[in-house]
Amino acid sequence: MSNIVSYEEREKNFDWSISEKELGYKDGDIINIGWYCSDRICEMGKADKLALIWEGLGGVEKKYTFDDIRINSNKFGAFLRGLGIKNEDRICLFMDKIPELYIGFLGVLKIGAIAQPLFSAFGDESLHVRLDNAETTAIITQRKHVGKVRKLLEKSPYLKYVIIVDHDGKKPLKERELTFDMESYEEPKDFEIFPTKAESASVLHYTSGTTGQPKGVKHVHYSLISQYLTTKWVLDLQEDDIYWCTADPGWVTGTSYGIIGCWSLGITQCVLDTGFSATSWYEFIQKRKVTMWYSAPTAIRSLMKAGDEVVKQYDLSSLRHLASVGEPLNSEAVIWSEKVYGIAFQDNYWQTETGSIMIANYPGMKVKPGSMGRPFPGITAAVVDSKTFEPLSEPGKIGLIAFRPGWPAMMRTYWENEETYKSKFKNDWYLPGDRASIDKEGYFWFVGRDDDVINTGGHLVSPFEVESALLEHEAVAESAVVAKPDEVNMEVVKAFVTLKAGYKPDDMLELSIMNFIRKKLSPLAMPQEIEYVDSLPKTRSGKIMRRLLHAKEWGEEIGDTSTLEDDE
Repeated sequence: MSNIVSYEEREKNFDWSISEKELGYKDGDIINIGWYCSDRICEMGKADKLALIWEGLGGVEKKYTFDDIRINSNKFGAFLRGLGIKNEDRICLFMDKIPELYIGFLGVLKIGAIAQPLFSAFGDESLHVRLDNAETTAIITQRKHVGKVRKLLEKSPYLKYVIIVDHDGKKPLKERELTFDMESYEEPKDFEIFPTKAESASVLHYTSGTTGQPKGVKHVHYSLISQYLTTKWVLDLQEDDIYWCTADPGWVTGTSYGIIGCWSLGITQCVLDTGFSATSWYEFIQKRKVTMWYSAPTAIRSLMKAGDEVVKQYDLSSLRHLASVGEPLNSEAVIWSEKVYGIAFQDNYWQTETGSIMIANYPGMKVKPGSMGRPFPGITAAVVDSKTFEPLSEPGKIGLIAFRPGWPAMMRTYWENEETYKSKFKNDWYLPGDRASIDKEGYFWFVGRDDDVINTGGHLVSPFEVESALLEHEAVAESAVVAKPDEVNMEVVKAFVTLKAGYKPDDMLELSIMNFIRKKLSPLAMPQEIEYVDSLPKTRSGKIMRRLLHAKEWGEEIGDTSTLEDDE
């Protein structure tokens, strides 16, 4: 039975207590996401229901019921507790999309520790910055990634334990390394879940900023209240669904909706842990009979590029609802998906800091291709003037997206960076840093970032982080990094570089620079192009004007250059 009730009806009588009642939560109660996503589902009589269908390379398959999830997350918790790990200790999960990542996440939360999921493609420098900022106590990883961790041990005094989940015994363990085998570890008797409350810290996700280091976004267990209800209403998950969220739990979509949302509803999800290809994705949907598919615009545009004919080779008739997030979903992709799948991908908008969906094309609501949709019931959203921060009343006028604080999943702070956190609020509005307009019917239309952060394939890349890596190369004197238009990813990273005396641009130098920074950055942050220049545009105070380089790449007006150092 569908969850769909008209948007107007939901909005009219909305209160977050709807979610609290359905979850059986009252103000002041213990609320632990790990328990809600496993033990509670078992207590509801769904212990034998499939929770996870996992498929790896070569079609290797593993299946877990909700009781398996409960038992194995308890094993993780007991193992960590046995090491002396306490509530609020930060535990990093640095793995591919293997079952241990999903189940271990719940195990960390069950002991009251803070889960710190990081994308497994991060280089050792990117990893170190985030572990160092969080003063992470332990990292759970795989053999294939342990080499990166070993490189940073000397400068990571807080990191006490490196836990390898797939050690085969062939190579000796090194300093601080331990092994944990989820399947063979003995089930703990009378495992006690830590009594976390609404404001107890749960997850620490890192996001990129314009300048400075990545920021640790701190969420709390009460975020479940938002994540549960938005999953139910926007993603329209139903009892017999087979759900596929393609996001990696290293990013917030992969935790809020790839773990918490679906499992708190007791829904079966499937995970494909292989690289992207149109044929493997379509084959997976056909084989698993996926009914609800939540993906990203980059993937959708890549599927478009693969063409219409390949779709006809597969039976995708199981699909009934499609949603997209991470960056703007262009209208062509919406129209195309309706043509080839018979269902349109429905865009929604939120970010790491908001913790849950904020604006969405609500099921049953008229879809306007290219629009983000309307605010989720209970969310007060506006487009405000960038100077006065007052709401713009004129339809179509561009301003900053703004939300009234107070929804359950809102971040509580940036880790050890309260000043930057406070700077995100103006006139009692939270400003996510994006520009948009609102039409006469209240639909939001995304325009772009209001800062220099690059959104490549739905992943935010800090220009500062890439520039810093480039400047460490012996040949690089100065660097500036901006977004460049791209057909599939919407935008990719482009670097402008000036060289030190004695160096000249050639293929060998470019290879040297690329190999150097590849060790420091994730593949997503790697420049797709390096342009060598004699000088970079700067203000008279010496600040590099990325804005001018960005305008050049996008064919935009350069605008005011009165502060340029060489301007007469």
